[in-house]
Order: sequence, then structure tokens, then C-alpha cells
Amino acid sequence: MPNFKYLAKNKKGKERESSMQANSEKEVAEKIKEDGFWPVYIEEIKKKTIKKKLFSGVRAIPLKEKMIFCRHLGVMISSGLSMSRALDILSEQERNKGFKKVISALGTDVKKGISLADAMVKHPQAFNKVFTSMIKVGEAGGSLEDILNILSSQLEKDHKLISKIKGALIYPAIIIIVMITIAILMMMFVIPKITNVFEEFNAELPFLTRAVVAISDFMANNILLTFGVIFVLVGGISFFYKSEVGKRIFHKIFLKVPVISALVIKLNSARFARILSSLLESGVSLVEALKITSDTLGNYYFKISIKQAAEDVQKGVALSDILTKNKTPFPFLVIKMLKVGEDTGKTPDILKRLADFYEEEVDQITQNLSAVIEPVLMVCVGMAVALFAIAIIKPIYSLMELV
Repeated sequence: MPNFKYLAKNKKGKERESSMQANSEKEVAEKIKEDGFWPVYIEEIKKKTIKKKLFSGVRAIPLKEKMIFCRHLGVMISSGLSMSRALDILSEQERNKGFKKVISALGTDVKKGISLADAMVKHPQAFNKVFTSMIKVGEAGGSLEDILNILSSQLEKDHKLISKIKGALIYPAIIIIVMITIAILMMMFVIPKITNVFEEFNAELPFLTRAVVAISDFMANNILLTFGVIFVLVGGISFFYKSEVGKRIFHKIFLKVPVISALVIKLNSARFARILSSLLESGVSLVEALKITSDTLGNYYFKISIKQAAEDVQKGVALSDILTKNKTPFPFLVIKMLKVGEDTGKTPDILKRLADFYEEEVDQITQNLSAVIEPVLMVCVGMAVALFAIAIIKPIYSLMELV
């Protein structure tokens, strides 16, 4: 019996996304209606569809592609083109194959009478909650063109910010990878040849030398096992980092380490201010805006802080007062400026200025990051060379003196 996936809504607007086995789409629709829902879309799940879906979540759509999409869609709508026609044109022009399929699917759904926001919900790999919420508000209020412009501007700033951080971290990342690779190759292929000298003289070796030789012998004699252990170790650390406990530990460390802590705090503050201001400006309620914003923050403690704030705001407490009372990682300036925005009724404008300020601060840190990391890397390289010299080269000189 075929398997169908579907998205349904009831009269209160509650959504249900699930799957069921049935003989036809009509049978699925009848069962959905019996539960008090009406179908938004129904699609048969085929093996190829499942396989594509598994990989579609891995390859996210680049920010630049979405930024251009928003900008062009806004221009086309303002020019009088219908939504379906605009999406068809954008689909034809799109070069990214994954995004092209997504836009084409949006056009198909819109032609069926589904709203753009509801159509976007079906593609979480391309459009996150911030995106779909703002589009929903824009469609409801008849200000979709303005919302698309706000989204385009936000995505552009996000793209610039992420590009700067990646650019600053590429150099140290390459150096660290090269160092680790050289160390592994030396332990597996170089040191075993040097240790033959020690065996010939049958000399008493220092503990450090014996430890290095033992590790080297194990790695050289068990190459597959060595790479297997490295793979498992890297995978284990990655898995632990993504877990709840791992995030708490690592993200706490990030907030304590000099330079990195400043970058993390200012980056999350900038993102918080930028996204919250965009959501409030587009007409999303403060409580809903805080819930959505919390999902977009990278650091665990920033995320939890805003989630708790969203719950307290529902009780009628001012956001600035909540962040003051709770132990939050937000800088004092953010809380103080929020208070000013609440008192003057200009919170979105104040948050925009805060976002601009912290984005400039992040820009400064990323420019100086290479200058800070370079001496640290030099010290690490020096320590590695010194360790190798003490463990291997010094015993060789000692043996040569005996000869």
C-alpha cells in the first residue's frame, strides 16, 4: 500500500504534518477531514523522494542565494507580477540546482492556492522559522514587498558577518590541520627509522623518549587501527559537541576564553538585535519574536536566556527588567539600550543601532584575530618542535658523544 505524507490545518490554524498509508490521495484527504482538519498538501512518498529528502537537509541553501531571491521577488511583486509568475521566472534564472527545485516547488504550491509562507514551511532546509514567520506577517498585512526588503537586508548582513568570521579562521585552521598531519606522518613513518639507532646501541632511554617511541611503534604497526581511532575520536568529539551536555560545556568555555569570548558575545548580541528588530518591525509580537530569535542564536546560554525571557514577557514583565534580573550573558549595553527603547517606544530602531554597533565590533575583532592567533600558533609550533627535540634528537646526540 502506498505511503503518503501530508500537511493539514484545522479551523484554529493548528498544523499537523505526518504520513499515512492509503490506497489513494482521496482516501488520505477523507481521513484527514474525519479528524477535523483540511489538507494543505498530500504527496506520495517514493523511495527516490525519501533518499533526496535525506540529503536535502545536509546541503543548506547559501545565504547569498536567498538574499538575491528576496531582493528579486520583492522587485517583481512591486512591478505588478503575480506571485506564481515571479516564482516561475526566478526558478528559470536560478543556477543552484537545489534551490531551483525549491523555488519551482513554491511556484507549484502557490498555483494550488497555498500561501507563500505555508509553501516555505515545507522546505526548512531553505527557509528557517524567522523567514517563514516574517513572510506570513507580510502576506497577512499586505506588506510582503517591505518584508522581502527587510529579509534581503538582514541576509546580506548575516552573509557579510559569517564571511568575515570564516575568513579570519581559515588561516589558523589550515595551520592546525597541517601541524596535526605532519605529526601523524612523522610518528608513523619517520620516528620508527630513527628508533633503529636506539635499538643498535641498546641504550637506556628517558621516559619521554620511551613514550614517544611506544606510541610511534603502535601507530606504525597498526595503521588502519590508528586511522580508525582518529576517526572515532573526531566523530565522538563532534557528536558530544552537538549533544545538550556538550553544548553546555563547550559554549561555557567559549564564554570564558579571552578574545573568543568577546567574539561570541558580540556576535550573538548582534544577531539577537538584528533578528529581533526585523521581526518586531514586520509586525510579529514580542513573545513570538523572542521565541523565534532564540532558535537562531548560536550559543547555548544566549539561546536559553531568550527562551526564558519569552516566558516571562508573557507575564507582563519588561524584557530589559528580565535580562537585568536573570543571569544572562548579554552585555550591559544591550540591556540598557533595550530599556531606552521600551521607554521611548522605539525598540526596533534601538535594536537596529545595537546590531550595527556590534557588527562593527565583530568586524574589528575578526580583523585583529589573525594578529592574535599567529603568535599563539607560533608558540604551539615551537613547543611541538621542542618536545620532538627533547624526546628524539637529544638522546641521539647523547649516544653520539658515547661513541
